[in-house]
Amino acid sequence: MQLQQLVDVAIVGAGFGGLCAAIRLRESGVAQSLVILERSHEVGGTWRDNIYPGCACDVPSHLYSFSFAPNQQWTRPYPQQQEVQDYILRVTDDYVLRPLIRFNTDVAAMRWLAEQQCWQIDVEGQAPLLARHVVLATGPLNKPVIPDLPGLATFTGPSFHSSDWRPDVDLKGQRVAVVGTGASAIQFVPEIAPNAAHVTVFQRTPAWVLPRWDKPYGAIKRWAYRYVPLLQRLSRWRVYWFNEFVGMGFMGSTAIQRMLKRLSGHHLRSQIPDADQRKALTPDFNPGCKRLLISNTWFPALQRSNVQLVTHAVADIAPNGVVGTDGTVYPCDVIIWGTGFKATEFVAPMQIYGAVPAGADEFSAPELGAVWRSNPAASHLGITVAGFPNLFLLVGPNTGLGHNSIIFMIECQVDYVVRALQTLRDRKQSVLQLRADVQRDDYAAIQKKMKGTVWSSGCKSWYQHADGHIDTLWPGYTWEYWLKTRQFVAADYYNV
Repeated sequence: MQLQQLVDVAIVGAGFGGLCAAIRLRESGVAQSLVILERSHEVGGTWRDNIYPGCACDVPSHLYSFSFAPNQQWTRPYPQQQEVQDYILRVTDDYVLRPLIRFNTDVAAMRWLAEQQCWQIDVEGQAPLLARHVVLATGPLNKPVIPDLPGLATFTGPSFHSSDWRPDVDLKGQRVAVVGTGASAIQFVPEIAPNAAHVTVFQRTPAWVLPRWDKPYGAIKRWAYRYVPLLQRLSRWRVYWFNEFVGMGFMGSTAIQRMLKRLSGHHLRSQIPDADQRKALTPDFNPGCKRLLISNTWFPALQRSNVQLVTHAVADIAPNGVVGTDGTVYPCDVIIWGTGFKATEFVAPMQIYGAVPAGADEFSAPELGAVWRSNPAASHLGITVAGFPNLFLLVGPNTGLGHNSIIFMIECQVDYVVRALQTLRDRKQSVLQLRADVQRDDYAAIQKKMKGTVWSSGCKSWYQHADGHIDTLWPGYTWEYWLKTRQFVAADYYNV
């Protein structure tokens, strides 16, 4: 099959990360030719795909946007899905990115070609593409988890994950089983409960829930944020530093953890009058160990006469219902899985074959997904990986957040990529290869720091691998990550 023309940079994914990379790389002039490969028909990533009722952002709007492209049209502190997606569409058009995007282009595999010093990108149903550099911006929350339960195939009604919401399924008058009580479920359950005949919610473990201060902006405030840019910028920094303050609890501050417990406890008591139900909804772990949730409608929804909270896990699926671990069959017509994502599978199902080790044959190239399945997901700053030249990851290992805006992290990472490519160009070099010792030391430092955080305090969460180690989260403040990425250290790489 004939290869396509060589491009300087190929970006995989057209969500926040991919769009940010395209804008910054093009404006910096370090990429002579640029293409964005998007598997879907439109930009947006998770904000394009998640259309379940009540879907909204749990990061305040003024911080959930690019610093270089503030959104002047936010209508409330916590934007809903369509409002975020509309912002992404406007950014795409304002920066004239569509000519760079190849839609419906699903990357199946990539292989480093040592002689050509570039990546061969294999695309489903299309000719391969060659790229000197690749930026992976596929995101961590796009592989939904549906438990492989006995009897799942026997269920006679519709069954779908919240991220694959089926608008064609009318829930009015239906008996609905919701498995999971995470960030998605607490948003869509209050929306579907008024129309459903009955909703059974299966809660394996309760979560800390904070109040959602989400009063829509009035006309005067919307005018001010639109025409006085300084006001929105001040609001952005206010939100940022407040989140960093709350993050002290995630980094081990018992005083902040007590504050979060008091706030969450007051919220629970004010909305749940029954003591037994409050007990069932009170976690036994520190705030932040599992994801903090924000909602004013979750607890009231659980008190509806047609909503039942089941406080144990699901054991089996019957043709007409869900079977709990207590053996009870809970009849239902529809099952909705609010069971999260495979956050620890950073690149799967894509296969990425790196540089062949010295003295080995061409079939010995390491495959990144396999490496990270059998070993820790080690990297340098979550951006570069030893053995995989000229490959950059956005929201890679140990860069996820529990307390602040991931867009801040994405901008730090993209700025680092720009500096890396600028360094290569200035030194008239073409290959960037991370030193293995730098990666080893970086990972060891991260894991050491992780031990002092709330995420290592004893609970089980989707942040963790089965053996308990955490390769998903950044164990520090975002300003610390900014300091680490604001300069490109050439000595971290071979021959640069």
